[in-house]
Order: sequence, then C-alpha cells, then structure tokens
Amino acid sequence: MTKFRVTYATLSADNEDLHTAYEQGLAIAKDWLGADLTGFVGGKPLSGQETFTITSPGDAALTLCTVHSTTAAEVDAAVSTAADAVQAWSGRPWQERVDILMRAADLISERSNELAALMSMEVGKNRLEALGDVEESADLIRYYCKQYSDNDGFVRPMDQLSDAERTTSVLRPYGVWGVISPFNFPMALAAGPAGGALVAGNTVVLKPSPQGTFTAVKLYECLQDAGLPGEVMQLIPGGDEVGRALVKHPGVNGLTFTGSFAAGMEIYRSFPTPFPKPVVCEMGGKNPAIVSAKADLPTAIAGIARSAFGFSGQKCSACSRVYVERAVYDDFVAGLAVRAGELKVGDATARDVFVGPVVNDESVARFTDAVAHASSVGKVVAGGEVIEGRYVQPTVVTDLPAGDRLLTDELFVPFVAVQPVDSLDEALTLANATELGLTAGFFSADDAEVDYFLDRIEAGVVYVNRAAGATTGAWPGVQPFGGWKGSGSSGKAGGGLYYVQQFLREQSRTVVSR
Repeated sequence: MTKFRVTYATLSADNEDLHTAYEQGLAIAKDWLGADLTGFVGGKPLSGQETFTITSPGDAALTLCTVHSTTAAEVDAAVSTAADAVQAWSGRPWQERVDILMRAADLISERSNELAALMSMEVGKNRLEALGDVEESADLIRYYCKQYSDNDGFVRPMDQLSDAERTTSVLRPYGVWGVISPFNFPMALAAGPAGGALVAGNTVVLKPSPQGTFTAVKLYECLQDAGLPGEVMQLIPGGDEVGRALVKHPGVNGLTFTGSFAAGMEIYRSFPTPFPKPVVCEMGGKNPAIVSAKADLPTAIAGIARSAFGFSGQKCSACSRVYVERAVYDDFVAGLAVRAGELKVGDATARDVFVGPVVNDESVARFTDAVAHASSVGKVVAGGEVIEGRYVQPTVVTDLPAGDRLLTDELFVPFVAVQPVDSLDEALTLANATELGLTAGFFSADDAEVDYFLDRIEAGVVYVNRAAGATTGAWPGVQPFGGWKGSGSSGKAGGGLYYVQQFLREQSRTVVSR
C-alpha cells in the first residue's frame, strides 16, 4: 500500500490507500483508549494524585483517558531537571541534536495514521485535518533541523580589526524553554516550538492543553523513542494552574505560548521578570477575506468555505468575515450558503465528514449566542442550528451593522459574516480595522488589484486566489505562519526562515592570538 502524504493543501480524500491506512490507525488508536496517563520528568512518570478525564467532544460517553495533573512540586522538579540538563544537551555537537530530532520526525510520519485517528477522537478533527496536523508536526521539526544545518549551527566569522584577533558570532541557547500548546493543533503547535527549542540546544518543559494531552503524550513517546534523553524534555499535563506555575517559575528562561489574545497578552506582560526574557506569544485572529468584482466566484467560495468551516472554525487562522464588492455580492452569498449546506457534519473519524464537533459546551454556547445576535441585528442565510450535542451547522450571516461585535470578536466556531463594499479601498479599511492581524485572503483576476491588496493588508500570512484555503493552510518551509499586531509578539513566523533563531541569543567571541 502506497503511503499518501496529506498537507493542508490536499483538497480531497478520495484516495483509497489513505482511508485504508487511516482505518487501520483508528483500530490501533481505539486500543489505546482507557489509558491512565501521567506527565514525565527526567523520563520517569509523575505521580500526581488529582486526575481529570478526557472524553471525546463528539461523544461525551466515550472516555479516552484519565490524566494525572501535575502538582506544584512536580512543576518545580520539571524545571530543575531541565536546567540540570542544559549544559550536556547544548554541549552536544548540533549535528547529534539534528539526528535525534530527524529520527523523531520520521517516527511521527510512520505513526501518522494512528496519531491522526487519536486526534480525531480527542479534539474532533476530520481525517484530512488530523493527518495534516500530524504531518505538519514532522515537517516543522524537519524544517528547523534544516535551518540549523543550512546555517552551519549559526556560527559565523566576523570582520577583524587586526591580524592578531579573530571574532566569531555564535548563537547560543537560552536554557530552559517552556511551551504551552493549544487544543486546536495539539501536535503541530507542541512539536513546532518544542522542536525549534530543542534543536537550538535548549531543554523543554511542555504543558499541553488538557484537551490534547493524549496527543501530547504520543508526541513525547516519539521523541523518546528517537533517542531524546529523558531529562531534556519534560511533560507536565494539567489545567490553567499548571500553566501559570510554569509562566511564573523563575527557572524558565524563555517561553512560547499559543492561545487567545487575552491570555497571551497577560503572559507577555508578566513573564519577563525580573529582567527581560524572550516570550513568543502566538495569538488569535479575526481573519478577513476580500472578494473583488473581478474574482472567480467558484474559487472564492471554495477557499472561503474551507477556511471558515474547516475544523469547525476552531483555528486562529479561520476566515470569519468576508468583504465582497456589490457587483458580485448577491451571487457570492448565494453560492457560499449553498456550499455551507453541502458540508457533511458528524463524527470526525467518519470518511465523508468535513465538519466535526466543536470542542466543548462553552463553544456551543458561544455559537448559539452569535446566531441569536445575528438574527436580531442581521440575517442568517445558512445554518444557525445546533444539530445535537456539540455538532453545529456551518453558518453564514449577512446585514450586520457596521462595527458589530461579530465582525470584531474572535468566535472559534463555524460562523462567517459577509458584508458588501463599494470599493477595494473600503474593503481594505474594514479588513485592517482590528487589533489582530494574523491571516487574510483576496480573490481577483486583476494583477494590479492583487498588488494593491498585498501592499496594504495588515496581516502576517496572506493568500491570493487560493481554493485550498482563503486564510488557512500554511505549511512549514512554504508559507511562514505568524501574526502582526495583536496576533503575534515576535514578528517571526513558524515554519519560516527566522523562527528557530528566536530560541537562541548571540554571543560575540573575540580571541587575540598570543
């Protein structure tokens, strides 16, 4: 059977080998269910007594695992163990670190079907989305290893002031790096920052989202099986209290957080004490797409539907608002409404499902509140219903008042608002009128319009005429992924040319010959 490689640009799941392999992986993943999981410090399981249960968002009766939450003392032990391991890990030749991490990436790819099936059950991603998440995890690690290799370990000779001296610029790790990862990309957004930190010679303490812990444990297993020393990466599961303890710990030298704008800004303000320390906060988005009167409407409809409703809109890059020139507005709205109604909603592990469940009851409440508000001030033209449990319909709304909260607040549900505009200038003004600036999309057959959009849009990741995703679908080494304004703190994008350097600090070394 030929292995079928899925990326976020994979538009269909018609390949029989893909489904056969996924079904085999699903059988393996189901055998894992009911596990009793712990964190790990120094390669050894923790013994925290308080537990929480992870159930599937699509079926609350399906218990996936029980997890032992990390205690405050165990957080201390995790940071202390990581600190003790820094010198040995960073002192290894960088080629050895690359070799271990490349083996881990290969193991992730080899196990992709069972890992994706587990992810489908744990967070509700459909087959293509979950397979893409797993393969992105492997490719992020590979890309950061490639960056390290291509830059020869980031050791560069500098100019000389005399023949007697030699100066070298060396990038060196910070030490202990904390990673707080979200539920919506439970493997990729743990593997990416952890992989970047590790290849740079840092040790890592990973705190995954509770709904995503099972996937994080499997990522940890891949790294351990690849030969990563147990003391180099610690896994500390738990809720917000564990994350806060990691952020406040004075022994953590750098931190990556992925999550909401509010939580990210709190961390950004509080973490760098008592002196400046690097904190990379990757936060939300209220991502616009603009449809010109010169757009190919079927392409625009396909790309916007995929970005608005993929993974039930639970992506920081999801398309949540669309500005359409009036000449094509009615046709676009009608077409998008039809497309929304065609999308299959159901069990994320099922072959023909595109829209799985939202992750929790709070998401359902946020969806119903948004629909009720849209019905009172505008018009719901597609969807708007809770089917059952946590399954909700892909929803399209129109006729919202200018500045309405549904055009400014990140919702994280399958819900998109469409507004008419009289010009590209008006569309760009509205698109940029937010404190967030993660992704944006544009559809037009006019090259001059495309250039105008690219010059003026305020977003870190932009796509033009992309049916595979108007605002979603970045891939390591292809589309660097990072936000502007309130969507990101560093200005350096994951999977891009400058990301791995964030885990390093420069040291200038001048040696005078004697």
